[in-house]
Amino acid sequence: MESLTKMELPSEEQYLFCIRCGRCLPECPTYRVTLKETHSPRARVMLVRKFVEGELEPSPNFIDQIYRCLDCLACNEVCPVGIKPADLALQMRAYFHRTQPQPWFKPLLFRGYFPHPGRIELSMLPVAIYQRLGLQKLLHSLKLNWLFPAQLRDLERLLPNPIPLRPLRHRLPETIPAQGERRYRVGFFLGCFQNTVFAEVSWASIQVLTRNGCEVVMPKDVRCCGMPHIGYGDIPTFVELARYNISLFEGLVVDAIVTDCATCGSTLKEYGKYLGDNPEWAERAQKFSGKVRDVSEFLVEIGFEEPARQLRARVTYHDPCHLRRGQGVWKEPRQVIEAAVTDFIEMEAPDTCCGAAGTQLITHYETSVAILDGKMERVAATGAEILAAGCPGCQLQLGLGIQHRNLKMRVVHPVQLLAEAYGFAGAKGL
Repeated sequence: MESLTKMELPSEEQYLFCIRCGRCLPECPTYRVTLKETHSPRARVMLVRKFVEGELEPSPNFIDQIYRCLDCLACNEVCPVGIKPADLALQMRAYFHRTQPQPWFKPLLFRGYFPHPGRIELSMLPVAIYQRLGLQKLLHSLKLNWLFPAQLRDLERLLPNPIPLRPLRHRLPETIPAQGERRYRVGFFLGCFQNTVFAEVSWASIQVLTRNGCEVVMPKDVRCCGMPHIGYGDIPTFVELARYNISLFEGLVVDAIVTDCATCGSTLKEYGKYLGDNPEWAERAQKFSGKVRDVSEFLVEIGFEEPARQLRARVTYHDPCHLRRGQGVWKEPRQVIEAAVTDFIEMEAPDTCCGAAGTQLITHYETSVAILDGKMERVAATGAEILAAGCPGCQLQLGLGIQHRNLKMRVVHPVQLLAEAYGFAGAKGL
C-alpha cells in the first residue's frame, strides 16, 4: 500500500503476478455467500488489471465490486505469490475518490462529521433519548418495528440499549492515577464509538489499566483514527486526522498508546506507513505507531494481575479482522479471557469475518446479513452464554446476530470480563 498516500494507480507488481489459483476464494466472505466470481478477490485483481491497462472503464458496477470488499485481509494472508487484493481495493477507492464524481453526502460525512467529536456526540443524543423515554421498548413490545423493511428494522435495533446520555470524555478527568504504585504512564486513545456508544468498554479498560499500575492519560480532543476515510478513499482527510492525532500525543510523555478498538489500533499502527513518504512526518508517524498497543496486547506485555476469583461463565471469542490479521494480535485476548472466566470454548473458524466491515449493513445489506448468519451458526454451536470481541463494529454486528437467533447471550469486550473478575462495577459507577 506504499502508493496509497500518493494516490497513484497500482503498479504491475501489485496485480500482474496473480496466478488465478483460487486459493483466496474459500477465504473470502463475499464469495462464500454468493459464489459469484465477480465477488471474489481474484476477480477484483483482474478488474484492477483490466482498468489499469485501459481495457475497462470505471463503470458503476466495477466501482461497486471494489466497494464490496470487506477489507477483512483474509485474501492478503493466503495468497501464495504475495498479491494483496484487499490493499488493491483500498487503493482503487482512493483513486476513484480523486478522479470520479462523488455522492453529495461524502464531504458532509467524511469532512463535516467524522473529524468532529462534538457532532458525533450530538448525533447520538436523539437515539439515547429515544431509548430512555421508552419509545424503543414500546415499539418492540407492540411489534411495530416489524412494519419496517428488514434493513431499516435491523439498523434500528443495531445499537445497544441504553446508549449513554453523556459521552465518556465528558465524564472522566484527563489523567486517571494508577491504583497503588505507578509502573507505567499510558496514553489512552478513546475511539468515537467507545466514547459515545461503548462507554462501559473504555471505562473497563481504564479501570483494568489503573489496577495494573498504569497512570492513564486520556486526551479529550482526540479525533477519529481515520479508518472510515481510508475505507472510502478520502485520503487527504485521513492524512489531516493522522497528523492531528500524532501532534496531540507528541505532547504527552507516555510509555505506550493504548486503544480498546481493533479498528482504531490497526489504523494507528499504520500511520508510519501511510505518512512514510513525507519527510516532515515520516519519523514522527513511525514513532507514534511504534507506541500503539491493543489493550489486551499491552496487558499481556506488562504481565497483568490475574484475578483472585474467576467468573463462572461459558465464553467464546470472535477474532476481529483488524486485530488478528491487521495487528497480529490473537493470543493475547484469549489469555485475558482465560484468566477471567472458568470456561472458555473456541468456536469453529473464530477468525472469519462477521460481515460488519464498517457500513456493509447499510451499503450491501443482503451480503452482510448472509455472512453474519454463517458466523452465528458457529457461535450458537458453542453453547456459550457470553460472546467476546474486541471491536465495536463487530460487537454491534454480533449483537444483531444474537437478536436474529433469539440467543440468550451477551456480547462483551474481553477486557470487560477481566474488569468484572476484578470486581469493578462498570460505567454505571461513574
